[in-house]
Amino acid sequence: MTESSTTLLLGGRIHTPGSPDATAMAVTGGTVVWVGQDGPGRALHPGAEVVPLDGAFVAPAFVDAHVHSTATGLHFDGLDLSAVHDAGELLAAVRDAVRPGEVLIAHGWDESDWVNPRLPSRAELDEAAGGAPVYLSRVDVHSALVSSALIDLVPAAKEADGWSDAGPLTRAAHHHARQAMRDNITGEQRRRAQEAFLRAAAARGIVSVHECAGPDISGEQDLADLLALAADPGLPEVVGYWGEPGAVETATRLGARGLAGDLFVDGALGSRTAALHEPYADDPGRGTLYQDADSIAAHLVTATEAGLQAGFHVIGDAGAAEVVRGFELAEQRVGHRALAARRHRLEHLEMVTTEQAAALASWGVAASVQPLFDAYWGGEHGMYSQRLGERAAALNPFAMLAAQGVPLAFGSDCPVTAVDPWSAVRAAVHHRTPGSGLSARAAFNAHTRGGHRAAGVADGVTGTLQPGAPAHYAIWEAGELVAPASDSRVQRWSTDPRSGVPSLPSLEPEAALPRCLRTVHAGRIIYDDFTSRA
Repeated sequence: MTESSTTLLLGGRIHTPGSPDATAMAVTGGTVVWVGQDGPGRALHPGAEVVPLDGAFVAPAFVDAHVHSTATGLHFDGLDLSAVHDAGELLAAVRDAVRPGEVLIAHGWDESDWVNPRLPSRAELDEAAGGAPVYLSRVDVHSALVSSALIDLVPAAKEADGWSDAGPLTRAAHHHARQAMRDNITGEQRRRAQEAFLRAAAARGIVSVHECAGPDISGEQDLADLLALAADPGLPEVVGYWGEPGAVETATRLGARGLAGDLFVDGALGSRTAALHEPYADDPGRGTLYQDADSIAAHLVTATEAGLQAGFHVIGDAGAAEVVRGFELAEQRVGHRALAARRHRLEHLEMVTTEQAAALASWGVAASVQPLFDAYWGGEHGMYSQRLGERAAALNPFAMLAAQGVPLAFGSDCPVTAVDPWSAVRAAVHHRTPGSGLSARAAFNAHTRGGHRAAGVADGVTGTLQPGAPAHYAIWEAGELVAPASDSRVQRWSTDPRSGVPSLPSLEPEAALPRCLRTVHAGRIIYDDFTSRA
């Protein structure tokens, strides 16, 4: 499509505010210019290229507000350990996958749901690897099983906090091991992995991803290469974040949106490194606090004065308390208005009180959260319950955060959870803790326009389908959206029929979720599967 040409979508169901019966949409030069019915659409745009929807469903495209592109792309082609059930199966998988002369990178083991939670020793892993360097990250990516050959590449890990002679590495020792793994990836491997990830995201109706990079996560070259690759108009947008304290020059040089993302205040619950006020239910430790209130405040002040978003990875309740105190200290130095104007953000924010949420909302802080965390690990017998006991029921309180006015943006934290936006929306609606879930409308908004807003786009239209909005949309094969009023399986955007907002596809657990037929970013097609419609 040329800059001034018009595309007219006809004969579908257009998800647009205030027009629940819209069946047509016109796009000119990457912008939505008209929404309405088929007949007026043809009359108003006689020379347009017509795209017959044949009943398909058109909705704002998704934003994944927390990704790790290279790691996810590497795992697409690597060994998937999410299906192993004990140490024996893990070791057998390593034996089958290892290749002489290459680092074996694998991901996804989770001993919390194994038949026997015993982890393999390093000696057992060395035997299975046959002397090859092996890096096997836990599902939360905050610890890893590694072979001796990998440790030989980075002997400093043996002197670092979190070192183990036999078991998984955590904290600083894990960071060293991850660096060794990254250092042994070639530039071509990285490019292939990044492109594979971005194309997979586009195929799931995603037009924008927020890359949470940093020196302990992926490295400067990785982010620079990713942002260069994403300049291709045939791929999703990449919003880059660099998680390093005070690194204004680095963020500016790389073209990062802010000093945010995975700047760790603490770790993860699965690896028992999230910082807690009270000990873990299954371990005497209280996790690890990497930043205190003073360092958090200093980072917020630096970013605020530089005109950048700041942000932090925070999961445990002690971590959340430290973050709130850091914001209080920063406000004393730069003032409330300046602090709120930057729209800072927090990643995960799983353990947060009502009072803390209200304070964060007053500073305009967005919460970048992952609904599939609750789907994977919530519930009475899930990993959260194992780690926290009764405290687990308060995790990921999406409804409370929204009620307190905290803007929500949904993401996957891939490769931690799957890149699957509709499943994330469904998980947010069907939260495992009654009262913590969102309406279908709120959940969908958090995964679409909420992601744009968390990246600082506050024009009021981006992430919607209405005249003047950027043409970021996806076309879905979704079955019937409207059912009899007595059919409780249809999740509506609003329980108020006067809202004038159309229904979403069924989000019930047994329902088939929509299949992406086309993804469009700013009027350009970045994924197309129309030809495969049955």
